[in-house]
Amino acid sequence: MSYDYSPAANEALDILIARCLNGDQAAWEEIVRTHRRKIFNLAYKFVGRHDEAEDLTQDIFIKIFKALHTFDRRANFQTWLISVGRNLCIDHYRSVRKERATMARDVDASELSPVSRERTPLGELEQVDLKALIRQALAELPPALSQAVTLRDLKEFSYQEIADQLGLPEGTVKSRINRGRLELARQIRRLQSNRPPGSMASRGGTE
Repeated sequence: MSYDYSPAANEALDILIARCLNGDQAAWEEIVRTHRRKIFNLAYKFVGRHDEAEDLTQDIFIKIFKALHTFDRRANFQTWLISVGRNLCIDHYRSVRKERATMARDVDASELSPVSRERTPLGELEQVDLKALIRQALAELPPALSQAVTLRDLKEFSYQEIADQLGLPEGTVKSRINRGRLELARQIRRLQSNRPPGSMASRGGTE
């Protein structure tokens, strides 16, 4: 797609941005519609998956919307869009890489399964405490991610069974489960940090 950078086009863009800043939803939808393909292609280069690129594209446009008031009208708007999008893609890549590196330490998928631990009074109390923490963290996830993690790690459905139940490709199911586990790890760390010192979950288990 080619873009018109004539004075008249720049003036029209200024008006469009001004309308967005004044809360005009139609103006914002026009900006998204015009630039969405470019932003999606950028996101896809970073994540390499259509569904993840769709999610990242949505996140980028949310970021762009929130930062729109900072745009210097003397600059090239498309260049600014790509710059904001690229920075968010880099942040996303670094975040995912860091989360994957710490995932095994923070959340073991086996801990989400309904299989009991050692049946001692203390062990049973800690198992109850851990499950309560996990369910609380699950409640903080977007519904689609929470559902995918619950079906896989709590109800122990196979990927194919989940795909059939949700009417989604198996690749999308695996992506949601992976993203859900990463987000679950973040939520559990947040909840643990907010718990009173000395509680079982805040200690991460038995001593």
